[in-house]
Amino acid sequence: MAKQAKTPKSFENAIAQLEEIVAAMESRDLPLEDALDHYQQGIGLLRYCQDTLSRAEARLETLEADAGTPSDDTPPAADPS
Repeated sequence: MAKQAKTPKSFENAIAQLEEIVAAMESRDLPLEDALDHYQQGIGLLRYCQDTLSRAEARLETLEADAGTPSDDTPPAADPS
């Protein structure tokens, strides 16, 4: 039976867990069920990281909009001189 992945404490913790999973899968001959469990945990951590990054990006865009700072896809203002 697959283990339920716990929600990571932080983005950095999730990355560290992903690195451990990748190292374990690359360095050992895992039984199929263990490899599948590792893969499932990795997918959960990957989704957590993607969601965290998406929320951070949205927050940055909001902060930039509130501060009047142009984002990367906004052309610079014309030079009035």
